[in-house]
Amino acid sequence: MTHTFPVLQENTIKTSTFSNRYVLAPMSRASAGADGVPTENMAEYYAGFARGGYGLIITEGAFTDEKWAQCYFGQPGLVNDVQEMGWQRVVKAIKAEGGKVILQLIHAGAVSQHIMEPVAPSPVRPAGSMLQGYGHRQGDYDVPDELSLAQIEIIKRGFCQAALRAEVAGFDGVEIHCANGYLLDQFLTAETNLRQDQYGGTLENRIRLTQEIIQEAQGATKSDFIVGVRLSQAKANIQDYFWPNGLADAKVIFQAVADAGADFIHLASEKEGYAVHSYTEAGENLTAYARDLTGLPVIANGGLHVIADANELIASGKADFVSIGKTAMLNPDLPKRVAEGRELQEFTFDMFKYGVTIEAQQQWEEEQAAFGPT
Repeated sequence: MTHTFPVLQENTIKTSTFSNRYVLAPMSRASAGADGVPTENMAEYYAGFARGGYGLIITEGAFTDEKWAQCYFGQPGLVNDVQEMGWQRVVKAIKAEGGKVILQLIHAGAVSQHIMEPVAPSPVRPAGSMLQGYGHRQGDYDVPDELSLAQIEIIKRGFCQAALRAEVAGFDGVEIHCANGYLLDQFLTAETNLRQDQYGGTLENRIRLTQEIIQEAQGATKSDFIVGVRLSQAKANIQDYFWPNGLADAKVIFQAVADAGADFIHLASEKEGYAVHSYTEAGENLTAYARDLTGLPVIANGGLHVIADANELIASGKADFVSIGKTAMLNPDLPKRVAEGRELQEFTFDMFKYGVTIEAQQQWEEEQAAFGPT
């Protein structure tokens, strides 16, 4: 029996039509070469999600400049011709399976686990500790150097040039990463942005850099190229963070990115998932609010592999798409499983037994196939 759930229906972003509402969420797999070039294994990995029926694939974040942006060893970049050619192979593999794909663009800022002298809006040491499994550096984050206005212009140019390269490589669009505690979110967050210039102080100033990047990426690319934005309350290093002024902050942020020309809003959730971090602390739903306020397509995220939850969000108008993260890694054919009424494979952190890379997952899967669960 083939089901026709709301989450399996077509929808559009800008001029692109997607076969269903399932989106592969961007996930850091640290599987590129030391030179930041995407590998053939990455191409096959992403093609598997297209083959499995995901309406849209959003890749892991690519760094946007060679000096400051890289988050960790093994992260892919999009700053030179060789990296662009690597991504072309990935896109070609996805499109050969009938898929559509957006590249996430990211700058680590203060939470880089690769750069020895990181940069940020202000010299504020990030809370928490470096993420395990991503490179050899561990422990407390470094105190970053404060970015000058001239350096901010370089960062903006890096995002814009990466968007252009993504278009040349064949991507359907890019997602500007202003979430999860990375650079643009560091500008957005009052605790990490102590600046007194046009990029600091009021919330309107703190979202300004993200606005300018969206505007410039839209201006540099063709009219049918998608430029969306990822936002979040929680951060990878502060998982219980909420926007301090709740819906009032959300109104400024959502309206600002819409005014800048964003084609979609992707609201990410950290550890506690959609049921917690897609709501304000007062209990107001943020995906529905973003959709109603801006009229933009909204991608919801956070534990939405449960079919009843995904369908409820779509049917009730709280979101237009749902992005699937960890569960997708063990269910690259999740949309087909849902359509055919087949059970999903339950996610387990044991899959990271040998590391976070694609190759480590393959080693674990081979072990499971040979010997069964350990």
